[in-house]
Amino acid sequence: MRRADRLFQIVQLIRGRRLSTAAHLARRLEVSPRTVYRDIADLQHQGVPIEGEAGVGYRLGSGFELPPLMFSQDEAKALVASVRMAQAWQDPALAKAAEVALGKILSVLPMAARVAAQSMAVYAPPTGLEPDVQRALQIVREATQGRRKLLVQYRDVNEQSTQRTLRPLGCFYWGKVWTLASWCETRHDFRSFRLDRMAQVELLEGPGGTFRDEPGKTLADFLRAVVPASAQAKWSNEV
Repeated sequence: MRRADRLFQIVQLIRGRRLSTAAHLARRLEVSPRTVYRDIADLQHQGVPIEGEAGVGYRLGSGFELPPLMFSQDEAKALVASVRMAQAWQDPALAKAAEVALGKILSVLPMAARVAAQSMAVYAPPTGLEPDVQRALQIVREATQGRRKLLVQYRDVNEQSTQRTLRPLGCFYWGKVWTLASWCETRHDFRSFRLDRMAQVELLEGPGGTFRDEPGKTLADFLRAVVPASAQAKWSNEV
């Protein structure tokens, strides 16, 4: 990769995240952290408002804009293939939004890139999630984003049914199965629940129906508790 292209990619990566560490940037660009530090310093010297410091992370200052990006044919193909596969395993609202977003992207591509992307011979037949699981996924996903507690009737592997009050923290896809990572207020501990075993899921109403992040009960805490130490660095860069 040419250095000019790498500098451009650094700006794109930083503006796409709240905070980007040099280690994360180095992995994405396949260079050393020392190279990232040098490139960041050069960008700052050229007037790019990158805030932060080594060992902490970087973010882009407000008011900085770049011209719209144009995708290559391979990038456009990757987008089409990814959306086609993801739609079969998303909830209806997110699948529809993905289709609309992809249409907007394709509409501004050059004709050659658009034709190449739309002719991709990669498809995902609509045999993914069952309707009940799709509805559950939409409820838990929106509850996670809105910090809303859930009341769940759950069947475990032994077909034993329990009712749980959950703080939803994140939805995880394992290949045909979605799980919800949560803080279970019934068990006072972290728990994961398969969406296809949720007999009923609804938002908890009333003044106690919302929650805020509390130390020891966040998604980062969940990952530290359940993810092997060797993988924690990668997870922490993605959440």
